[in-house]
Amino acid sequence: MFFSVIVPTFSRPDEVFELLTSLESQNNENFEVILADGSLDDSVKDVAEKFNEKLKLLHLHQKGLGISESRNWGVENASGDWLVFFDSDCVIPPQYFTEVENSLNSNPLDAYGGPDRAAETFNNRQKAISYAMTSFFTTGGIRGKKQHVGQYQPRGFNMGIRKDVFLSVGGYSGLKVSEDIDLSMRLYKKGYKTGLIETAYVYHKRRSTFYKFFRQVSSFGSGRIDLHLRHGDALKPVHLLPAMFVLYLAGGILTGLFSKTLFLLWLASVVLYMALIFLDATIQNRSPVVGLLSLYAAFIMLTGYGIGMLKAMVMRMILGSRKESEKPEITKEA
Repeated sequence: MFFSVIVPTFSRPDEVFELLTSLESQNNENFEVILADGSLDDSVKDVAEKFNEKLKLLHLHQKGLGISESRNWGVENASGDWLVFFDSDCVIPPQYFTEVENSLNSNPLDAYGGPDRAAETFNNRQKAISYAMTSFFTTGGIRGKKQHVGQYQPRGFNMGIRKDVFLSVGGYSGLKVSEDIDLSMRLYKKGYKTGLIETAYVYHKRRSTFYKFFRQVSSFGSGRIDLHLRHGDALKPVHLLPAMFVLYLAGGILTGLFSKTLFLLWLASVVLYMALIFLDATIQNRSPVVGLLSLYAAFIMLTGYGIGMLKAMVMRMILGSRKESEKPEITKEA
């Protein structure tokens, strides 16, 4: 079993360096690395050159290349029978490919996904953002757990797929946001077998500031509407929760103008929800500081995703705009 690791990147040389360093330490060396680089400068190229003698590495560079196009280009140059997609802000544990190979040998799949988590070395903000993106109280636990709300779908930050299967569905479709979920949905509709390898986790650093995190999740929210317009069945109740949360916050504030009793009931419900998030995050991370930051990150995630979704609903489903979502680092360098 030979893996072709494909990493799309748009600048972020420090992240790429850390990712390649982690790949250098893998127990299983049956893989190659392909950097599909859309950076506007040579910063990633300079990093890649440092690993030419340490990894079987190919650096592809075309300025301004989109994420779907980057991944497809990487596949065109891949020699492995399995394609593995990582985001550039991931750090890969040394046992990753051993776990994947053992799992696929005992339970064959056409495509798999793996969880993401925060490493002990992450700073408090990174741990908080990781909590917001993976907790049952914020996302329903749909990002890499066997027991979760909704159907599990492999995500592009940690996803493997047989090369022949990838080619049979036409690769990535060109979406700039939620392109990985679009691929997962097409695999499911074609009858391919997908699943979660729970032990094939990665450490996912995500965005460096809360502002960039807000912009990212806002694009995710609008991207969900793009998916729905393409597939017709991409909006499940769990996906609507952030939009409903935004409407609930706005509606609750407005009740204060008309009914003190209703406003106090609304306020109590929000406080209870905040307390649950704080306690859960504090226990999981063994830190009240991370608990407080997780509370902030959770509200950023929910409001960002919800606002992005509501805005896209108005623009695309009501006003009829055909413009699909774009990643914030492409529309405006992050």
